[in-house]
Order: sequence, then C-alpha cells, then structure tokens
Amino acid sequence: MGQTATSNLRTVALVGHGAAGKTTLAESLLAAAGAIASRGAVEKGNTVCDFDPQEKEFGHSLSSALASFSWQGVLVHLIDTPGFPDFAGQAIGALAAADTALVVINAQNGIELSSERMMKLAEARGVCRMIVINKIDADNVNLPALVGEIRERFGRECMLLDLPAKQGSEVVELLGHDAGESDFESVAAAHRALIDQIVEEDEDLLARYLEEGVDPSPDELHVPFEKALRAGHLIPILFVSAKTGAGIPQLLDVLARLAPNPHEGNPPPFYRGEPGGQAEAFAAVPDPHKHVLAHVFKVVSDPFIGKVGVFRVHQGTIRKDSQLFVGDGKRPFKVGHIYRLQGKEYVEVESLAPGDLGAIAKVDEIEFDCVLHDSHDEDQIHLKPLEFPQPMQGLAVQARRKADEQRLFEILRKLEVEDPCFRLERHPTTNETVIRGLGEMHLRAKLNRLSQQYKLELDTKPPQIAYREAITGSAEGHCRHKKQSGGAGQFGEVALRVEPLERGAGFEFVDIVKGGVIPGVFMAAVEKGVRQALADGVVAGFPVEDLRVTVHDGKSHPVDGKDIAFFTAARKATVEAIRGAKPIILEPVVDIEILAPEAMTGDLTGDLSSKRGHLTGTQPRGPGVMAITGEVPLAELDGYQSRLKSLTGGQGSYSIAFSHYAQVPPATQQHLASQHKVVEEE
Repeated sequence: MGQTATSNLRTVALVGHGAAGKTTLAESLLAAAGAIASRGAVEKGNTVCDFDPQEKEFGHSLSSALASFSWQGVLVHLIDTPGFPDFAGQAIGALAAADTALVVINAQNGIELSSERMMKLAEARGVCRMIVINKIDADNVNLPALVGEIRERFGRECMLLDLPAKQGSEVVELLGHDAGESDFESVAAAHRALIDQIVEEDEDLLARYLEEGVDPSPDELHVPFEKALRAGHLIPILFVSAKTGAGIPQLLDVLARLAPNPHEGNPPPFYRGEPGGQAEAFAAVPDPHKHVLAHVFKVVSDPFIGKVGVFRVHQGTIRKDSQLFVGDGKRPFKVGHIYRLQGKEYVEVESLAPGDLGAIAKVDEIEFDCVLHDSHDEDQIHLKPLEFPQPMQGLAVQARRKADEQRLFEILRKLEVEDPCFRLERHPTTNETVIRGLGEMHLRAKLNRLSQQYKLELDTKPPQIAYREAITGSAEGHCRHKKQSGGAGQFGEVALRVEPLERGAGFEFVDIVKGGVIPGVFMAAVEKGVRQALADGVVAGFPVEDLRVTVHDGKSHPVDGKDIAFFTAARKATVEAIRGAKPIILEPVVDIEILAPEAMTGDLTGDLSSKRGHLTGTQPRGPGVMAITGEVPLAELDGYQSRLKSLTGGQGSYSIAFSHYAQVPPATQQHLASQHKVVEEE
C-alpha cells in the first residue's frame, strides 16, 4: 500500500448512539468499495471493526477501530466508534483525528443521547458534520418527522443531500438531479433548496445564479460546498440502509467528491506553550515537506506486540527509520515499523503523509494526546485537548490471590492509558484500589477483560463516594510549632486566613508576608503543609476544595527554623481555620438519562424523586420508549442497575455524566463526620 497524496485522503469518524448501525455501515462501505469480499454481520461476530472477543460477546463496539478503502482514486480512512454513553471516551477521542464526523441516526429511534452529544462536540471542535439516517427500510419509521426533528434540534442548515425512494429500497442524489420520484418531499424543491444554500457562500456565483437562473456546475459548487461545511452553514442529510445497501453508492460518492480533504477541513487547534499557561496558536500545514507533526488519539495495549500509539499525521511525512520525539522529550526514538490499521490487521507501510492515520508499536513514551515531531522547533506544541466526561461510577477491586496484587495494578495502569474515561485511584486512608468509569456497562467490560485476557480473579465492592469538603465563611488560623529534644530544635509559626471561592474554582495559595518574618526559603514548606491539610480533609477526611488560603504573618528562629516546623505549623493552622469557616461536605451530583418503556414513566420518575433526584424532562425515543432525564446524587445510585431491571422487567437502561458538586443534607454530614472521628481516634 503506497503513499497517497494528501488531496486524495479523507478521514471520517462514524459517530452516533449505540445500535444506530455504525459498524454495519462500515462493513457495507468496505464491501461496496471492494476492500473486503463480503459484508460481515455484528450478530455473527465477523465484522472488520468489532474484532475483539468482548465486542463479539456484547454484540456492540467497545472501542474505536480503524479501516480504510479506496473509491474513485480517493483513500478513505474510517474510524468506527462505540455509541453507548459508557464508552464515549473512544468516540470523543476520534474527533481529534477526523476531518468529517458522520453522525449516524437510527431511523426507528430518532435522535438519541450520543447522537446529540457528538453533534455538539464535533461543532465545538470545528469538525465538518454530515448526518446519515440509517435503517430507512425498517418498519414504523417516519422519515419526514425525523428530518423535521433534526432541523428543529440542529438548525435549518441541515439540508437533504439525497432522498429515499421506492419505500427505502433506493436513494435519489439531489445535487445533480432536479427531478425524480421520492418517498417524501419533492426532489425538485429539495434540489433547489440545497443549491440555494451552497451558492450563498460565494457572492460572484450567487449573483450569476440569480441573474441566469442556471445551476452552477459541480466543479463550481465544490469550493462553496466545502466552505459551507467548514462554517457549519451546511450539514448534509443522507439516507441509507446499511443492511440492504440502499444509499451506499451515493454515500461513497459523497465521501470521495464532497467530504473535505486535509487542505479543506478546518485546521487542527494546535498551540505552542504549556498546558494551562500562556499559549499562542500554531498553524500546522498539511505539507509533506515540512517538519513532522502528528497527534496520538488512541493507545492500545496489544497482547502480542505491546503498546501501540495510533496517530494522525498533520504535517510532514513519517518514514520508516526516521527519528521522532514524543512531546517535549529530549531523546528521539527510531521508527522501526509504520502500520495502517485494518480492523485487527496491522498493514506495514513505508511512509505516511499529512491526513494519514497510522500506528507505531513498542514505544513506551507514547501516551494518549501526545504530539510526535521530528525537530526541537516543535517542542511545546500541543493539540487543544478534547473535553471528556468525568468518570464517576466506581468499584473497589481486590485481587483474590495475594500474588496477583502487583500485576493487577500494572494491568489497570495499562487500561487507564488506553481509555481517557477510565481512571485508577488508590486511597491510602481506606486502603482501596478504585476503578472509575462512565457507567456499570463500562466497568463490567473492564472486569471481563481482566478476567478473560489477563486471567485475574477479583473481588469487587462499592467504593467510598468521592465526597469533597468546602467552606462557607472566612476564618483565621494560627499555630506555633516548637519542639526541643536536645541539640537543635524545631520552630515555625504561621498565621493565615481562609476564604471560600466559587464552586469549581479549586485552590489558591497567596503569600502576603512582609518583613521576612517567614523567610522565603520556608514558604514552599508552608504551602506544602497547607496542601497536606486540604488533602487530608478536616470534617470527614475528604479533600477540601474551592478556597483561598492567604498566609499573612508568622515567626522564625535563626537556628531552629526548619522546613518540617513550618510544614507542621501551616498544616495545623489550616485545620484550625477551616474548622472556624463553617465547613460543609459536598457530594457529586450526576445527570442521568433513563430509557424505558413509556408505561413505566410514572414509576421511574417517582423512584427518582425518592432518591433525592430532580426530574428535568421526558421525551419519546422511538415507538413506546421514553427518555427520562434528571439529576441525582451519585450516592443514591448504588445498585441502581438491579433496581431499574426490577422496575422495568429488564427493559430499562441508564447512563450518567458528572454534573456538579452540591451540599449533602445535615444528617449525612453528621454521619460522615462521626465516622471520621472513629478513624482519627484509632
């Protein structure tokens, strides 16, 4: 497989809700383009993109997968992503590599949670969007109503690019046709609306179009079409049936002729500087002759070839045997082998051009979101990070065999590196190893992998909820630490003030000490003592957040002044101040979406209210299915999967995403504080 010119490359992410048919659509595109002999089926477990044994067992995608095909001289890279909210990290990560997001919507179920989320995330990222309505030949579909809902939800710029005909068995392309039969809406009217939308992007073309009343040629429409896509002024809607193949040839043509190449898409948001610090925009140019700049959007721990970094080349050409740096690393590594991924297959290539997706194995320094480059001129270049949902669902895990404890921790670290929405925590106070993910399904998949792939037997239990502490008032704290035990002693005195900040503001440390009463050499120890007190908690042993600590006075001793003395004094002064600042305990509150039979709506909303939940809305999602949305404290969701299964006869599902922290009820605070006192006394 030789190198393809950048102008002939397309990179497309298939995103959307679970069961929308993304993997089947990928199979149909690969088969129609001749990349595979015949289309596989998710039910049979023989698709290119769902190759993992767990995916075959679960019957849906758990991770993003790459595949490529050629059509009309164009090489199209596909990224097939999982659709269920529990695996959103893999879908969101793909947006960093794609020029176009194909948002796949199930014609039977309409716009679902992940479809809406990915539309918004792609827009925020500047990724061109197209909507693909799949399963157009299924029973009980109302395509005109669905198109109306899409335009209501996402804007009037959602324009038909083709129309289904003959009960969804065929599709009529609209850009080049102004007459024909369709299942709904006039072909002529839809054609005219589409042309009108595109020509608005080119003043000269618009003027000529209005004056002559003749459609511009396809070549004339290409530039304004791309401009409209980049600006979000045009979001094409296409119709397919991935199972029958209806609309697949038209979609292939759209990807080859109309989807943007790396020169035509919005530029990737690179910047130069330190994350969180001052930064200036950096323009990566898809020029094969410039310095290399590539971004790692996926990491895989392959049981056979080790750690694999999957990346997109944004600038320059990566060749076999070239030398690359990882981030700000000073030592380069040699590129031994370069691969393109075709599902589970690693296809070795000699080089990769801008716009290409590829992989490098066995480079331990490669991490998710890192930048690869071949010159120190590109040190401190980063890609603007994507916003991932915060993993809130947790499980405390423990190896059944003591001999597996160290291995368990090492393997969990590998899983954490692979998944931006999977987190490993170690709590020294409770001696718990906690894994956190986006939902029960997410964690169950991780546990299955630990059992099946790594042969680890684990015990699990609910973890301690990730409570936080905060203050609601201002207060002073003071401590003089003095210790004399023969010879040199210890002396340090610290006076400080604490005051609350807005929720989510974090921690600020301010030094306004004057006259050198605390020598500058000890201020680092003071800050360390303050941070230690905040980490240990005051009311119930949970981290204290959202406050400013201002050190304003103190004393030292020319002989006995020591780091340990100021560390201890600052820690005790901070505890004293927080105790006087009306401390409270905060609990995580999550957004919840429950999908269940419509008849169960009343029971479920009542149950949600009993869990201190707050209902925010209900909305139909397909025939007889209702989506119930609300907010609920995470502590109330322990065992909710079993509860939901019982209430709905096994027909309900739910997903959660972190929303905010809120104050716990007084009785809960009292209970948590009393538990902490027992621990302290021990």
